[in-house]
Amino acid sequence: MCTRYFVRSLTPELRTIIEEAEESPLSLRFAINMSKVMKTDGEIRPTDVAPVIAPSPLGSKAVYPMLWGYSSPYKGGNIILNARTETASEKITFKEDWQRHRCIIPASYYYEWEHIVSNDGKTVTGDRYIIQPLDSSVTWLCGLYHIENGFPTFVVLTREPGEEIAFIHNRMPLILPYDAIEEWISPEGKPENVIERALTEMVAEKG
Repeated sequence: MCTRYFVRSLTPELRTIIEEAEESPLSLRFAINMSKVMKTDGEIRPTDVAPVIAPSPLGSKAVYPMLWGYSSPYKGGNIILNARTETASEKITFKEDWQRHRCIIPASYYYEWEHIVSNDGKTVTGDRYIIQPLDSSVTWLCGLYHIENGFPTFVVLTREPGEEIAFIHNRMPLILPYDAIEEWISPEGKPENVIERALTEMVAEKG
């Protein structure tokens, strides 16, 4: 599962995205109405507001501030951070967004904690790892979004891990190459086709 990621704002590709998000009227609305200042550098956590790439009303690529986490009527008020790629098209919570509301969450890398099965069969948390695609300075995380109380919120899609990081956790985010972004976020696109281009060759280091 992905519950933390990092944005390095000085990265040129990310700087341009951040600047577009800062110009959005939503940035001010989040600050005034929810006391949420958009995070544009450093570690991004659940319930933070961060820059997200999504289609404009005309279907072109745009950037908006969005809050990380769907509200859940089924989990006692807890928020939903992730959705499984394999079942998102079938779940009531996600199926409409899977078809029409797909987004990309730009990151430098994401964090994952090693899950270790102890001698008594229990799973314990081990070291934290920094993970990103091989030979890439930007990690394009795939997500879904919708509107809650007038504000956009997002979740990160997950999938089975690539071979190099399977020892850390049995899930990883769905990650695409840059040239697949517009096809992924297009409301007319076919997500089942785009995910065939997902990146799975990752590099990881403790951090």
